[in-house]
Amino acid sequence: MNDLIKKQLDDAKAHMEKAIEFCDGELVKIRAGKAMPSMLDGIYVDYYGTATPLNQIGTVNTPDARTLVVQPWEKSMISAIERAIMEANIGLNPQNDGLVIRLNVPPLTEERRKDLVKKVKEEAEKGRIAVRNIRKDANEKIKRTKSEGVSDDEIKGGENEVQKLTDSCISRIDRLMEAKEKDIMTV
Repeated sequence: MNDLIKKQLDDAKAHMEKAIEFCDGELVKIRAGKAMPSMLDGIYVDYYGTATPLNQIGTVNTPDARTLVVQPWEKSMISAIERAIMEANIGLNPQNDGLVIRLNVPPLTEERRKDLVKKVKEEAEKGRIAVRNIRKDANEKIKRTKSEGVSDDEIKGGENEVQKLTDSCISRIDRLMEAKEKDIMTV
């Protein structure tokens, strides 16, 4: 296989891996009824004028399956953390006892589970779209190698490899989606 095409394939593979990792990260943020520290990953707290991730100014623990406990490293930050959690609108009400913030994760209703499954499907579709866009870009770059003396057969072979890579990545996203759906629908 031509070196130019090989480079395009490697680039496409790296970009598709990043798309899958991003999609997986987004799926992890969708709660499945169990308390997980990752539920608070997208929350930023005003730390002396700088938006700082919550996990960088305190510890997040799960003492049981329905409770999250946030323990700030500086006691003065507790109200800022509480405010950030409320503003994040993640459906959890913080309870501040002056030392730690407790978040009780309510059990999911059937309706809420269906909404979460819908959200999971939307995130998975975004991941699939990202992979398809990477495929389109890779194919365009491979076609441009014709001007550099690459044969039509090599271009066709490169496009076939990109398609195989795309199919593989999309099936991985589908597996992530199915696992998350199963996790959400399990009572």
